[in-house]
Amino acid sequence: MDYLKGKGAQINVPNKFASLELSTEQLDGIDEELLQGKPKVEVFKETPRKIISTNNSPDLGLSASINPYQGCEHGCVYCYARNSHEYWGFSAGLDFESKIIIKPEAPQLLESEFLKPSWKPRVVMLSGNTDCYQPLEQKYQLTRKLLAVFLKYQNPVGIITKNALVTRDIDLLKDLAQNNLVHVIFSITSLDESLRQILEPRTASALKKLQAMEELAKNNIPVGVMNAPIIPGLNHHEIPKVLEVSAQAGASFAGYTVVRLNGQVSKIFHDWLVKNFPDRASKVWHQIQDLHGGNVNDSEFGRRIKGEGKISEVIRKLFEVSKRKYFKDRELKPLETSHFRRGGAYSLF
Repeated sequence: MDYLKGKGAQINVPNKFASLELSTEQLDGIDEELLQGKPKVEVFKETPRKIISTNNSPDLGLSASINPYQGCEHGCVYCYARNSHEYWGFSAGLDFESKIIIKPEAPQLLESEFLKPSWKPRVVMLSGNTDCYQPLEQKYQLTRKLLAVFLKYQNPVGIITKNALVTRDIDLLKDLAQNNLVHVIFSITSLDESLRQILEPRTASALKKLQAMEELAKNNIPVGVMNAPIIPGLNHHEIPKVLEVSAQAGASFAGYTVVRLNGQVSKIFHDWLVKNFPDRASKVWHQIQDLHGGNVNDSEFGRRIKGEGKISEVIRKLFEVSKRKYFKDRELKPLETSHFRRGGAYSLF
């Protein structure tokens, strides 16, 4: 199969929950070779009973999140969320990028949650799993509608995205920011456009993210940067420059995580690595293993995010030195929960 430009994963790995799988590896008895091309995007609708997911992970810092989309067209080859697509009966590979599940009733479900007497105002993250500003958001505007609900009830919301589409919603974000109810974090993995185009092919370029960051900051909307994931041998050397240009664009916060390849993501990433960097695939793979006690996968709190060992220490020191240099005396204030209006001020729907 030819390399699929515009896709991160180059394969569909088997779904661990499926008892049967469709394969084209054994062609004996087939009259004509099956044609395999770039899959088209398909949209599926889900009608969940609730929209807020909760977790108790000490690594995340936020216990509540909303994902209006499952699966993600951005196609980041390293994405940990790929594994969750198996619960829907799909592959974590190409299916994750082309079979997208949307939740049309997400805004109404969020409002129903805020109307409950039991709701205690707290920060809710958009998104905890897949990007809330992925390409389909242009059509369905679920994230924009959710932001309108957050604004109506004055409940704080955090956003993390790889897409410059967030600037479309500056009007809502400005109103939220007036009462310290929103942070927008941009995930920047690399400033090398040739690397980004194969590593996370349908995300916005770093330049567009930085321009979006600057536009939000000029409108007094607090912004930050996550240099993530750090992949030793591919992008770790970019840490100082990523922090420098992000600070210049108005970021008040900088963080990072290292890559971890749990579940089927390890197969997807290894296939991608060998196809794109055959000369250093083995070195990069072993360096990722060095971060996680000899494995590429990691579920241990703390280590799974920052890693441990010599390479992890090099990354940590490089980040800390860069942060002290470019983010001195900068911080994002904790979001405010005291402005919550139980019952809201007017009807949205």
